[in-house]
Amino acid sequence: MAASNGTITIRLKRGTIACPPKQRATIAGLGLKKREQVRTLENTPAVRGMIKKVLHLVEVVSEN
Repeated sequence: MAASNGTITIRLKRGTIACPPKQRATIAGLGLKKREQVRTLENTPAVRGMIKKVLHLVEVVSEN
């Protein structure tokens, strides 16, 4: 697997009110708290794995 460089911007598109506690913790770990909040994170395998676990709740806005 190639080394990931750059940043990735994600947006929380759905709320976490009906999510299991593990998914809420993952969203919090990504730094998202409220709907429509946008965060720019470092593009690492750990962050990409977290996004994959909650892909139904977040939207990848851009990858740089």
